[in-house]
Amino acid sequence: MTPRASRTPRRRTVLALAVILAVMCGFLVRLVDIQVVSASATVKQSVKWSLGSTREIDGARGKIVDSNGTVLAESQLVYDLQMDPYTMTQLQEAKTRPKLPWAKASDKIAAIIGESGDAIRKEVADALKANPESQYVMLKRGLSTDQFLKLRALDLAYLWPMPRSVRVYPNGAVAGNLIGFIAGNGDKEGLEEAQNQCLSATKGQETYLQGKDGVVIPGSQSETPAVDGGTVQLTINTELQWYLQQMISEEVKAQAAKAGTVTVVEVGTGKIRAAAEFPTVDPNDPGAANPEDRGSRIFSTSFEPGSTFKAITAASVMEYANANASTRITGASSHEEFPNGAVINDAFEHPAYDYTLAGALIDSSNVALSKFGDMVTDQQRYDELVKFGVGSKTAIDFPGETSGVIHPVKDWDYQSHYTTTFGQYYTVTAPQVASAYQAIANGGVKVPLSLVESCTDASGKVTEAPAPKPQRVFDAAKDAELSRMIENVAEQGSVSDLIKVPGYRIAAKTGTAQKPDPETGAYKEGIYFTSMVGYAPADHPEYVVVVTLDEPTRVTSSAATAPAFQKAMTQVLKTYRVQPSTTPMEPLLPKY
Repeated sequence: MTPRASRTPRRRTVLALAVILAVMCGFLVRLVDIQVVSASATVKQSVKWSLGSTREIDGARGKIVDSNGTVLAESQLVYDLQMDPYTMTQLQEAKTRPKLPWAKASDKIAAIIGESGDAIRKEVADALKANPESQYVMLKRGLSTDQFLKLRALDLAYLWPMPRSVRVYPNGAVAGNLIGFIAGNGDKEGLEEAQNQCLSATKGQETYLQGKDGVVIPGSQSETPAVDGGTVQLTINTELQWYLQQMISEEVKAQAAKAGTVTVVEVGTGKIRAAAEFPTVDPNDPGAANPEDRGSRIFSTSFEPGSTFKAITAASVMEYANANASTRITGASSHEEFPNGAVINDAFEHPAYDYTLAGALIDSSNVALSKFGDMVTDQQRYDELVKFGVGSKTAIDFPGETSGVIHPVKDWDYQSHYTTTFGQYYTVTAPQVASAYQAIANGGVKVPLSLVESCTDASGKVTEAPAPKPQRVFDAAKDAELSRMIENVAEQGSVSDLIKVPGYRIAAKTGTAQKPDPETGAYKEGIYFTSMVGYAPADHPEYVVVVTLDEPTRVTSSAATAPAFQKAMTQVLKTYRVQPSTTPMEPLLPKY
């Protein structure tokens, strides 16, 4: 009987082990079925039961830099410090007290963000009073990375420094009217708008799965990284731009004018090296500037060029009537009545002179230029103006840029037939004036203006701006003679003593234009838009400078711009270490 009894427990043990093995085999089979055989269906079911989440990843907007790499605009990461008051109270009331009680923590937070502890405690207390379960208080916006790191070191579970990208302009108002800004609603101005394709970042994306409890399911994360925006390099020289902005600000105030601009163009390339204006805007705080000062007057303001475009009239009679510097007409100073009934006057009294074409430019005689203009047809003069850029935007196509106005020949009446010879009845912008004189300074070859050098993407790939296509607009030999006449204007003209730059031969022409009344269309009495354009060295031109003053009141003639032109040209030649003239000026051209 005893042996039989001893076999019973062994049988029970074997049976129990068999049952356990069977159960384990069942689990194993099911596990294989779930993870291998039915893996695809299982994953689909888990996705259905879980919560899929997607988070966008922001890339940094690209930089805008000058020709030397100086940063004019960039994006920086700042932090907005949020707090969860309810979580803070729960931690305070928990059995395990936090290492840093709220009374001390609030003082430490305050010291980091530049506030007082009392102010922070009151803000949080007010939020809890309004809602005992409040989970949101904004303590401070725009904190630096250094402040963020200090706050993180406090290791407070109820603080949430949220990152945010902001646009900053390290050089403030320098080139502010060109750079533009990004408004709070995302609208862009200036180059921020024009170069948005290069500057914009491509957003990335992070996706992951969460259980119903909010826990991220391990291995479910996938990420597409963001791609930062590219770097836009401009043709602008920041140091020159800064100087010219300071200078034109002083000149506008000295002449009690409404506004002023200085534009500098490199003759051989058409690159704009400076585009300074006053009033200006600081892109860091555009709201502080008047709305009319937030754009670029250089590109958006058009004006009658006046005497500066008498040089283009000279070009037309040289091209179509074979005139030269010595070609003569007779012109008096006032009340010169022409056969079609038009009456033209000069700005100063003088007897009837047998003016040479050079003399007509030197004395800036409206009467003489009108008579020279009669040597060619209206269509020929129109064509010449168009060739030199009147009526067309520059190749830059700056946001808000105007093309100016040139009326078709059929609209020219008996008076405008003559006024167009001395820069009236059509309008231009400062860059258009610079472009016309760039062509004259460049031997009759016009190089389209440019403001952007290149875009360098996040990978380092450089895309150069499209190369400008030079265009011959004037015969080289005739252009050399025209350039000599413009140099004689600078040497013999009314402001010659005011614009000299020691060691350099200068070619320049002034312009004084009346301003029309928008309501009546008639010219305002005693209100002028003055300008001056020139290039140097005249024997080997390298830079064109255009200066404008809107409604100067202390000196209302073009002489108002002479000091600014002289200072601007001097600084340009100094900045680029241009060698002084190496050949003396040719003998002066006769005026009569």
